[in-house]
Parts: sequence; C-alpha cells; structure tokens
Amino acid sequence: MKSKVPVIIGSIFAAYLAFVAVVVLVYEPTPDDMDWEDRQAYNNAKLTELSIGQPIEQIRTLMGKADFSEAKSSNQDTLQVLFYRTHHSKSDGETTRDECTPLLFKNNKLIAWGQDTYQQYLDSPVGG
Repeated sequence: MKSKVPVIIGSIFAAYLAFVAVVVLVYEPTPDDMDWEDRQAYNNAKLTELSIGQPIEQIRTLMGKADFSEAKSSNQDTLQVLFYRTHHSKSDGETTRDECTPLLFKNNKLIAWGQDTYQQYLDSPVGG
C-alpha cells in the first residue's frame, strides 16, 4: 500500500505556490502601506500627474493620506494645504514639513503646488 503523504504534501506546496504567485501578481500596495523611500518616490511620480483645478478628493485618491495638513477661511473662501513627502533632508526617523511638497486648494480645488505654495497660504488673510 502506497502512502498518500507525499501527494498531500505536494498538493499543499502547489497550493502555496499558487497563492504566492497570485499575491505577487495582483497585490498593489497603497501609498499608506509603503516605506518612506518608496512613498517619497511614489509622491514625486504622482506630482507630475497633477493639474490645476483637480478636486481635493481626486488628489487624496491618487496620492493617499497627506503627511501634514492645514486649513483656514480667507475672504469667504476655504484654503487648505496638504503636505506630501517628496525629498529627504536628514535621517532622524521623522518626516518634517521641509521634506514635503505643499499642495494648495481653494474651495476644494487644486490651485498651486511647489516651493512657494505654503507662503501663498500663509500670506492669505484669515477670516471672511
């Protein structure tokens, strides 16, 4: 009488290999699941896809959760700035605003991003 143990072990191993292949081929990590280096490269790539006027929810879907955010009312408009990590300054284990690119939204529409964007946000009067 032959033992069925090798057949069972072989079947389990084949099922495991099939599972691993499916995970490797299908799994797409979200930006929130990435380590900081991959997230930084991902954010830089996605910044090239942005367009003025895009809705904030579309940006959040594209880029994931922001590292920092601020908001205020200015002249009856709502301003919001989202910061996404795009470059490395120092190895301290923390992401800081100087390592991020700000994206500025007015009434939930993208109006600016890049180096001078945060200053535009700060220069806008509060209230309205």
